[in-house]
Amino acid sequence: DNNRQIKTALELAAAAQNIEELRDALSRFEGCQLKKTATNLVLCDGPADARLMLIGEAPGADEDRQGVPFVGPSGQLLNAILDSVGLYREQVMISNTVFWRPPGNRTPTGQEAAVCKPFIERLVELVDPKILVCVGAPAAHTMLGETQGISRLRGKWFSFQTPRLSHPIHATAIFHPAYLLRTPIKKRDVWVDIRMIKAKLDGA
Repeated sequence: DNNRQIKTALELAAAAQNIEELRDALSRFEGCQLKKTATNLVLCDGPADARLMLIGEAPGADEDRQGVPFVGPSGQLLNAILDSVGLYREQVMISNTVFWRPPGNRTPTGQEAAVCKPFIERLVELVDPKILVCVGAPAAHTMLGETQGISRLRGKWFSFQTPRLSHPIHATAIFHPAYLLRTPIKKRDVWVDIRMIKAKLDGA
């Protein structure tokens, strides 16, 4: 039953006091069907005190093999986008809205995102970044509760808040690198967006 799974996820996530405990909780959690078909749990990559946090949609084949988010072609492009403004992968916390690869890289279902959401929200609380960036529309829809397409969401600031955060976190959305690989003309928009993000990170 979905509600029961979400309740379990909320309880497990709330009890985690650090990223390792969150990883342990996820490895015990049986409420997401994706776990049955995936090779590895893909939680996150980066320092626990990162000021910038990026959240994508779901692991792909390379991520599933290595157990690390954004390591395939999309990840290489993401690294290049960060590098372009002097942000380095090692300084950034990177995760996804679901932690196991969906079969055939399909988009995670609403139900899959819903049972994983307590864990990703807890990860944001534990890291407490200055800025949260949703990578791609599904991540923005899950994290920000927005329903518009990514073209309408990018370039704007939103507020991310959970009951446990003492303050709202600045949040925005960018095109997913996988989309940029198919639609290179949109890369220009991402250079604009990453500069906006860097300015906010340095300034406010």
